[in-house]
Amino acid sequence: MNKKQILSKIDTLIEMYKNGRLGGEIMPEDKNPNLEKSSLENYLYFTLPMALNYQRNSYILWDNALKTYNDPETNFVFNPKKCLEKSFDEVQLALTKYKVALQKQKQTEIWLKLCETFVELFDGDIRKLFDSLDNDVNKIRAFIQKDNKKEFPYLSGAKICNYWLYVIWQYTDRTYKNIENLTVAPDTHVCKATHKLGLITDEEFNSSNAQLIVIAKWEQLLKDTKYKPIDIHTPLWLWSRNGFKEVK
Repeated sequence: MNKKQILSKIDTLIEMYKNGRLGGEIMPEDKNPNLEKSSLENYLYFTLPMALNYQRNSYILWDNALKTYNDPETNFVFNPKKCLEKSFDEVQLALTKYKVALQKQKQTEIWLKLCETFVELFDGDIRKLFDSLDNDVNKIRAFIQKDNKKEFPYLSGAKICNYWLYVIWQYTDRTYKNIENLTVAPDTHVCKATHKLGLITDEEFNSSNAQLIVIAKWEQLLKDTKYKPIDIHTPLWLWSRNGFKEVK
């Protein structure tokens, strides 16, 4: 399929998405406590669980995150400073009570490492990361994915980093510079949809570098078009998740 044909399909997919024909009236992250958009609590709510969002059902993750937030006994995990005052076992128990953490040792370690990073670098206030980097997508990604990769376990990954930045943009008061450089988040559904459209080959789809290939392909395809790569993430995700409805 050539570029013109794929872009035509993207036009239709986005229209289908806007009309509710792909489902998605409720997205996974809509399960949230409806905190003030600009509040630190809101930023942390949409940041910490994101690092555990791999190879699992996103709807269940965010449902469990909300249960954890609403429970006075487990709510502390969303406050990095309070988290670091607790023992490892206490944090682990709170994260596993409603199965926010499925791998209880590894994912508790990830959560606590992020809490340490936020406290040490930003006094516990993740909003300072964006402020200090001029809200620039390029600077933020370089800081997380290159300069301080080990300090941001899993949040620095190609898929999760871009999707996290997208969620922050959608669910907080944050606006970005260079938002056109926010790439698609190449999770399983987006990769499948990219393959279904013919933008990547069978070989590329099965490659160990599939995620990076998908990012590059969409950047190339959408350059100098009316779309930014992140614009098509949700339509692609829903199209795949709902069994690839006919594009018409």
